[in-house]
Amino acid sequence: MLFNYQALDNQGQSLNGSIDAISIDVAINSLQHRGFIISAITPVAAGSLFSKKFSFFDRIKTKDIVLLSRQLATLFQAQVSALRVFRLLSSEAEKPVLREKLLEIADDLQGGSSISKALSKHPEVFSDFYVNMVHAGEEAGKLDETFGYLADYLERSYEIVAKAQNALIYPAFVVVVFISVMALMLVVVIPNLSAILIESGQEIPIYTKVVISLSNFFVHYGVFFLAALSVGGFFLWRWSRTDLGRFTIDRFKLTLPYIGTLYTKLYLSRIADNMNTMLLSAIPIVKTLEITAVVVDNAVYKAILNDAVEGVKAGNPVSEALGRHPEIPGIMVQMMKVGEETGELSNILKTLSRFYAREVTNAVDTLVGLIEPAMVIALGLGVGFLLASILIPIYNISAAQ
Repeated sequence: MLFNYQALDNQGQSLNGSIDAISIDVAINSLQHRGFIISAITPVAAGSLFSKKFSFFDRIKTKDIVLLSRQLATLFQAQVSALRVFRLLSSEAEKPVLREKLLEIADDLQGGSSISKALSKHPEVFSDFYVNMVHAGEEAGKLDETFGYLADYLERSYEIVAKAQNALIYPAFVVVVFISVMALMLVVVIPNLSAILIESGQEIPIYTKVVISLSNFFVHYGVFFLAALSVGGFFLWRWSRTDLGRFTIDRFKLTLPYIGTLYTKLYLSRIADNMNTMLLSAIPIVKTLEITAVVVDNAVYKAILNDAVEGVKAGNPVSEALGRHPEIPGIMVQMMKVGEETGELSNILKTLSRFYAREVTNAVDTLVGLIEPAMVIALGLGVGFLLASILIPIYNISAAQ
């Protein structure tokens, strides 16, 4: 819920702004935490349905954070003060949501907060990984390099995920068309044609009976079938939000033929790239593993990385802690071991990240090359079978007369 407020900052200057919170009490506590003295706060009336629909397009996306990180790196390299940097970028931000976040960060900086602490108040925009990288950059005095690393890392991650998503758009479209055409055939076309066969009194082939029975089911019980499917999908979604459900689904994704290999390479690339980026910023290995576990976005690998954290705390090398798990390839473990022995772990991880990123790209290209013709053939065969199962008996009746 959005609230408009009027307040005084710790220097006595009047401020007007808005804050998003679940309740007015939370909004007041958040503003007071920034050191503001609130003179007025009112909820913003809910917008129309039309405006709510278009608020989707105002969401902050990964590419927005990539661009922001590039701008931050350039401005810090030019020795511009942090407060002025965020004030300037907030005035240039195109999206209102991002503009508001940057203004709040600037207000926190003006109140004496560090950059990493100010960013940490907006976890929906800046992840733990991002905040810890910035914190390490502050301590090392290399914020310009840190934001450059972040932009490079986010850009690489965005390109890999975007390529995989874009590659699946066409197959998904074909699947939707296939289901729509088959449903239309079974509900509209087949009942009209099957009536001719039934009225003729001729013997109906077994495959035609199967198609007619399937058509009758969808005509009479299709609504109930869709309702049951929707309810089942809802409860499956609810279950997938639980720890057990998330782990089970993530494990299942990794065991799928070919698709599982693609997912495995994607997560390995993400782990190696994330660890490399954090180690470049001199973040301790334990903290690196902990944050990587959070951002890897797979419950199986999250459990592996959390277990590796305990192993490293017990005094074991990272390669040994990760090598206990079959989900981590032997080649990756051996290369990390060499990196630890030579002091070049960061470079080894960078090499592994690039290798698995190329593997993901090649796998996606191959998968798309196989799926597209397979989908078209399946669509043609499905429609052809339905029509043939009805039209052939009709043709035989006509020929017999």
